[in-house]
Amino acid sequence: MKVIGLAGWSGAGKTTLLSRVIPHLLGQGLRVSVIKHAHHEFDVDVPGKDSWVHRQSGATEVLVSSSRRWALMHELRGAREPRLPELLAKMSPVDLVIVEGFKREPLRKIEVHRAANNKPLLFPDDPGIVGIATDVAIETRLPTAHLDDVTTVAAMMQRAAVTVDQILAKSEI
Repeated sequence: MKVIGLAGWSGAGKTTLLSRVIPHLLGQGLRVSVIKHAHHEFDVDVPGKDSWVHRQSGATEVLVSSSRRWALMHELRGAREPRLPELLAKMSPVDLVIVEGFKREPLRKIEVHRAANNKPLLFPDDPGIVGIATDVAIETRLPTAHLDDVTTVAAMMQRAAVTVDQILAKSEI
């Protein structure tokens, strides 16, 4: 299983780019999963539903299952946020895991940069950035691709991806 990150400021187009890259990778026969880091409190549950009531009542984990999908919700209840290697260890095997966010983790990443965001590039200060998807020309030795060039971005991601074992070996879980 290989892993590559996507990093960039909010509004740069990471999710939009992923929504176009994933079908491209699937079309190549790859199995793809995503780990998304949320900066704010979030909830995938619906207030008032049984699973929500179970969590609000104090359950540490609630697993909801149907004939179409299952979801495991784990409440941290004051424990520290898990680091990326811990989350990767929980993933089912696929060909490629794309990590959106976690820009502070020591992970190989493709930077997503949109000029209209008026935010600085991350790559000069982040040695983990190994390529850039952007809508402007940038002077760098790193591989670059236009945000709309899904084929090139997907190839860049595949070339730069590393194995989960390489990430787990570097971590101090």
